[in-house]
Amino acid sequence: MKVYKYGANVDTDVIIPARHLNNPDPKALASHCMEDIDAAFASTVEEGDIIVAGPNFGCGSSREHAPLAIKACGVKCVIAPSFARIFYRNAINIGFPIMECAQAAQEINAGDQVSVDFATGLITDETTGKTYQAAPFPAFINGIIQSGGLLNSLKERGVGK
Repeated sequence: MKVYKYGANVDTDVIIPARHLNNPDPKALASHCMEDIDAAFASTVEEGDIIVAGPNFGCGSSREHAPLAIKACGVKCVIAPSFARIFYRNAINIGFPIMECAQAAQEINAGDQVSVDFATGLITDETTGKTYQAAPFPAFINGIIQSGGLLNSLKERGVGK
């Protein structure tokens, strides 16, 4: 799980530029993910890689396409000190885990190998051996993520039948 690192205030227009929103297919979105901030990202990111960023990640518009594009790239999670509120909710709604941990976001470097334990909130930088503690998700949010998103979670619980 290799780390890609970005600064503060990465907005949704940088995550997935508006010019690519005509095709809502997750794979199409993934092919343009982060291209305005890191042109090589979509072609080099691998399943299980992690994004570490500065505060206010996902600010900007309320489109769900931003976390969807990141998830469709195979990114395991995003770690940042804070997230824009609508990005946070959109990520949970599609079953994409994000972790708030200021110290990890500051100290983990691009290229480091990192593992995360969503159940405990433990983040381990395998490159340096340092560990960081993020708050684990409450049970109901963890259930949404484990189900692959809010709609799947509701279907599993029989809501709306």
